[in-house]
Amino acid sequence: MAAPAPPAGAEPVPTETSGSGTQALERGLSILSTLAQGRRALGLVEIARGAELSKSTCHRYVTSLLGLGYLEQDPETRKYRLGPAAMTLGVAAVSSLEITRVAGQVLQALADETNHTASLTILDGADIIYVDRRRPTRAGFRIELNVQVGTRLPAYCTSMGKVLLAYRDPASVRAILDRIDLVRRGPKTITAREQLLAGLAEVRRTGLAVNDEELASGLRSLAVPVRDHTGTVVAAVGMSVHLSAWNATVDAVVSRLEPPLYRAAQEISQRMGYLG
Repeated sequence: MAAPAPPAGAEPVPTETSGSGTQALERGLSILSTLAQGRRALGLVEIARGAELSKSTCHRYVTSLLGLGYLEQDPETRKYRLGPAAMTLGVAAVSSLEITRVAGQVLQALADETNHTASLTILDGADIIYVDRRRPTRAGFRIELNVQVGTRLPAYCTSMGKVLLAYRDPASVRAILDRIDLVRRGPKTITAREQLLAGLAEVRRTGLAVNDEELASGLRSLAVPVRDHTGTVVAAVGMSVHLSAWNATVDAVVSRLEPPLYRAAQEISQRMGYLG
């Protein structure tokens, strides 16, 4: 008597020659590849369709990959994306992790911990561009810059800009400075080229940029670098405070905000695949 046909939608039982270990590897890689190609979070049905698996089989493999750290699940949408462990699988996995998505939850946690707005910027020519900005959940009186995602500011007189310039090669930095005027924006703006370059060298040495009223009167800020899987600095995380809201010394501001700022940047870098 012929064996009964499998129910609709079920997958055939693998033959002896297929090798269960090989099949498991192929299915796991197919799921990771589906997520890498999509470059966005996907639901279980979308993953199953892309990996050509039944929903039940896909769920078993997704659960395993989740436990191993190769996948992450958004607690709100319940969708899946590549996790930190997938960074070791190659550049394709890293390229699927847009830095803004990777950094979002970390920035919000930083803002809530410190009760100061946390920002993420990238360098575009001689300017920084805000790509994410998270305000504390807890209400309170804060004086902040009137900036939002997409705002551009000069790199030379901002802490995040100085971080991003500091880790560029010297020839590139000098070419950038050749194209701009170091105009005074705040009472302590550095307008002397060689003094600015010396300051950038110090930022590169310490990994921390401090801005004391260089962009605007009464405004202080500090920033640290974010690295990708190659160790390249690709973004900066920073926070700013105003003297009218917190009239503390620069050292006091650094002492309070530097540790959580470093931790946040380190976590974002690790999520980008940085293993240093």
